[in-house]
Amino acid sequence: MIILAATPIGNLGDASARLVETLESASLVAAEDTRSTVRLLKGLGIANKPKLVPLHDHNEREKSAELVELARDADLVVMSDAGMPTVSDPGYHLVQAAIAAGVDVTVIPGPSAVVTALAVSGLPTDRFTFEGFLPRKPGERRQALRQLAGERRTMVFFESPQRIASALADVASELGDERRVAVCRELTKLYEQVKRGAAAELAAWAADGVKGEIVLVVAGAPAASADPADALAQVQARVTAGERLKDAASAVAAETGLSKRELYQAALDAR
Repeated sequence: MIILAATPIGNLGDASARLVETLESASLVAAEDTRSTVRLLKGLGIANKPKLVPLHDHNEREKSAELVELARDADLVVMSDAGMPTVSDPGYHLVQAAIAAGVDVTVIPGPSAVVTALAVSGLPTDRFTFEGFLPRKPGERRQALRQLAGERRTMVFFESPQRIASALADVASELGDERRVAVCRELTKLYEQVKRGAAAELAAWAADGVKGEIVLVVAGAPAASADPADALAQVQARVTAGERLKDAASAVAAETGLSKRELYQAALDAR
């Protein structure tokens, strides 16, 4: 069978007894990075030296059929660098191929950066959506966030330390300066940190540089209970008082849950 094995996302003490037991007897391991797997085996004190087969984004489709056939005769352990395979990591196409071929797939549950960050974020956990990595290019990233502007569930993203400041600035721009967010870095590690606050506030904080592995958690959109006409009147009143239209639309959108872009356009159309 194929065994999807969750590995620690930082602290080796989070490795389950079942994971250790499985690796001590495994003969074949498909690993996202074989060097990381060797370090993990050493760190866990495992003397066993299974055959390691690279399985990553660039070769998974072509290797899946071969690995499925190997799994007919011996258990194949599948591991990513950290966390659960298939969750923004290799393994999905392999699982698809195994199911189609009638090969059993099981899992060794364990650490996941997604649910770990969600749990400590302080944001609603009853309903959430995992959105993977935001697009690298600024224009595509803003478009992706624009499409999520009305999402009511808490949103979880992976992000790189090099892009977290610009990503937070785009969250503030597209979802509102006051949208609640949590930046979770180095989870389970020595320098673990969870920074919580408004999107604009954390964008300013991140401008000085943020290091480490990062998970970004963003609150869902508030319920749109306000009347659009009343909200437009609030925007117009703020503009009359001297506030910029963009800022007025953003503030009223944050308060009412209505779309900032639609409020902005409505105010322009009403001129």
